Amino acid sequence: MYAIIETGGKQLRVSEGDVIRTDLIETEVGSSVTFDRVILAADGDDVTIGTPAVSGASVTGTVLRQAKDKKILVFKYKPKKRVRKLTGHRQQFAEVRIDKIALP
Repeated sequence: MYAIIETGGKQLRVSEGDVIRTDLIETEVGSSVTFDRVILAADGDDVTIGTPAVSGASVTGTVLRQAKDKKILVFKYKPKKRVRKLTGHRQQFAEVRIDKIALP
């Protein structure tokens, strides 16, 4: 059994027991989180595709940790103009363990 959920503008394929990285979720570590936007749900040969989402389907998980990703460097440069700008960015994320996929 697996499902495709949408969170943070991204679509992720999840199964029970998977650990996924999503954008930061404003909940405490160890608390439960529910993803209601299920795009596709499959249980063996039975596949349900939503238009745009499957009504009544949900995916629940537990927040394992919240942290920042590795730093990426953004370098902007204009040739022959002595313009150079170096900035860094660290994206915040949350790791979620998928506990249950509930189908309608």
